[in-house]
Amino acid sequence: MTAETITAEASGTWKLGDLPVHRIGFGAMRLTGSAAFHHGTPSDRERSLAVLRRAVELGVNHMDTAAFYFSSLRSANELINSALSPYPDDLVLVTKVGPHRDHHGEWGTAARPDQLRGHVEENLRQLGRDHLDVVNFRRQRQDSIAEHFGALAELRTAGLIRHLGVSSVEPRHLAEALEIAPVVCVQNRYAVDRPDPVGDEVLQLCGEHGIAFVPFYAVAGDAGEHGATAAHDEAVLSVARAHGVSAAQVRIAWTLHQGPHVLAIPGTGNPAHLAENVAAGAIGLTGEELALLHAARTRTG
Repeated sequence: MTAETITAEASGTWKLGDLPVHRIGFGAMRLTGSAAFHHGTPSDRERSLAVLRRAVELGVNHMDTAAFYFSSLRSANELINSALSPYPDDLVLVTKVGPHRDHHGEWGTAARPDQLRGHVEENLRQLGRDHLDVVNFRRQRQDSIAEHFGALAELRTAGLIRHLGVSSVEPRHLAEALEIAPVVCVQNRYAVDRPDPVGDEVLQLCGEHGIAFVPFYAVAGDAGEHGATAAHDEAVLSVARAHGVSAAQVRIAWTLHQGPHVLAIPGTGNPAHLAENVAAGAIGLTGEELALLHAARTRTG
């Protein structure tokens, strides 16, 4: 098989609540431009639409997006709506609320609990949906997320949201949320070259509770919102050479090997990179390779 023929099905499946998804998904942030948010230049619209359609053809049925994913000319939600509506029955759209940007692209202050309904309704409008499959509350330095998550739980009861998740949280925040309503996913920053004892604990807790753990910036690494990193540890490069794949593919494969409950949402606006990202779900790493990568991650810290 080649990267062009491997589908997301090869990565296996997990459930977000009652919604089955392939473990390789797609992050929409990179669709809007050469780098996220106000960095870089706007994307070519037709190419972005083509990437979304090709993702579905490759079996991707889990997409991560947000109303605050936009550049000066492109909105990720609008692109998804234009490319994929009417949506496939098995497509799960996951969005997030909490952070927000004004029309000029500048970041606003963290949302109050009473503002989250407006965030949800804006995502509904942009995506052309009457409900959202999954909504993550993205924490922004709040000491407690109880009020914010409680506000979203009320919207879930009202039928605007099907399932809830949390993002950028520590174990105590996950515990807070679980006291209020079921949590189907946790979306935290997590990568092979980024030692994170707190993240490791959250990963383990998610496995114990049957909650999906969904890393972001797993490919970007320290480059974060600016795009995929070019700084790869020698351990990553050696494993890539052994498999005849790219370092980015090894980073995705390592992510998926952290547990059956771990999902990957690599993002790209490049059709070739999309196929490579999806194909990474078929890469099997040996115990020796995982130990090598773990040792390198420990040394980095």
